[in-house]
Amino acid sequence: MSSLTLTRRDWLIGTAAVSLPPALLLSGCAGLAPTPPLDARQRQRAADRIGWGATQAQLAAIEQQGWPTYVDNQLKANPAAPLPAPIQARIDTMDITLLDPLVRVRDAEALRRNGDKAATEADRTAMRQAYQAAQQRAVREAGERQVLRQLYSEQQLLEQMAWFWFNHFNVHQGKRDVRLLVADYEDRALRPQALGSFRLMLGAVARHPAMLRYLDNDQNAARAINENYARELLELHTMGVDSGYTQHDVQELARVLTGFGVRIDQDAPRMAQKVAAQYQRDGFFEFHPGRHDFGDKQVLGRTIKGRGADELDEVLDLLVAQPATARHVSHKLAVFFLSDQPPPALVDDMARAFERSRGDIRATLRPLLLSPAFVAPGASPKFKDPQHYLLSGLRASFESRPLQNSQPLQNWLRRLGQGLYDKQTPDGYPLTAEAWNSAGQMTARFEIARQIGGGAPALFRPDGTNTPVPLPDLQPLKARVDASLAPATREALAQAGTPQQWLSLWLSSPDFMYR
Repeated sequence: MSSLTLTRRDWLIGTAAVSLPPALLLSGCAGLAPTPPLDARQRQRAADRIGWGATQAQLAAIEQQGWPTYVDNQLKANPAAPLPAPIQARIDTMDITLLDPLVRVRDAEALRRNGDKAATEADRTAMRQAYQAAQQRAVREAGERQVLRQLYSEQQLLEQMAWFWFNHFNVHQGKRDVRLLVADYEDRALRPQALGSFRLMLGAVARHPAMLRYLDNDQNAARAINENYARELLELHTMGVDSGYTQHDVQELARVLTGFGVRIDQDAPRMAQKVAAQYQRDGFFEFHPGRHDFGDKQVLGRTIKGRGADELDEVLDLLVAQPATARHVSHKLAVFFLSDQPPPALVDDMARAFERSRGDIRATLRPLLLSPAFVAPGASPKFKDPQHYLLSGLRASFESRPLQNSQPLQNWLRRLGQGLYDKQTPDGYPLTAEAWNSAGQMTARFEIARQIGGGAPALFRPDGTNTPVPLPDLQPLKARVDASLAPATREALAQAGTPQQWLSLWLSSPDFMYR
């Protein structure tokens, strides 16, 4: 982890980079297992870790239920559970909710095709612009739905995991028509198993048009092999780099994946009668047996008999059973939730749980969430990436105040280098501090902190209006965080002349940069 230098004056005026006090740079799992109930500082740490930032309501739920029970309830989250009524109503009126994904994509595709065929240049331009607008509306609504869930859902662990898995199985909105597909990708491939079966999620991802488009597997055919998805399936999604697979395994897995693609047209493709019975279709996903390599393959030393789409399921079972996959997924989860250098013994416990349960995500998370390190204040500080920084600030400062316009928030994320669906490479956004603690990043955070401290009116009033947005009562927040502040931070905040200044300074402080 690279370090930064921040004096009290620096963060008071917001013009230089920051670092934690040396005491907060400790790593590891110091301390014994906490005895329930957790004290106030432990509850704060636990809430900041399990979700997108502590709120008073969340802390009260942890205190009332006790941490083990709260964890159990979070692990049992229902992906279909509604949000608070005003927020759910916003999502229910979105096109991505109201319109069948097949209809939305086909309508947009018709605009694209007609734009190429229109009689005049003006008509062609209008069609192309309408197509781009349809794409932008789809991805904008997907982004708004995501941040509304993260800000207001009581199922904070589920929302953390939904983000984690999208990042793990990353697709980029700029690739072909992926903008039109990300909302369905999140809701149909990832959320149903975000706290369930890694194996089922892996299979859903492998058959979703967003992934097949993004990594070009829809162009992978027996006589035109494309290895892109096969390589990332091994290197990023399952076993991890340097885990023992070879280039030959990549090549053979690419052969397994031939014929797995995307079809927008309603009509089935033409194919030889002898393989037509093996054709599969689910929405825009298709398995085209006429494009599949039916020869036997060798993957990780196992012979995969050439027989069609079932080959992939055999290989995915094989990959999930690999100790390297258990280790890779467990380590990445521990880095995301706990520390850039998580305790090896804890990662081992998680990997064993993954192997014993055949990839059950709840079982894998339980040793982490119930570990002493997870709730111990001052141990293993985790630097906030931009999304954790912004959402935790809004959740703490404005609690349940309904967001009216998500675009400023989405713009802030983009400005901080972590725009929704904007990561071009398949490895997803980095999870460690060195990617996010530069001087330029911190300067941008200070500027945004001043906007939030001023009430963030653009977020909480309808777009295009000038309705005043009062700052909420900050006294409960001040009382809650005071005990956890470093002495220098507490002294500086005591000099704030207004609630707006106090909030801006707190959001700019070294203490707030870590969870």
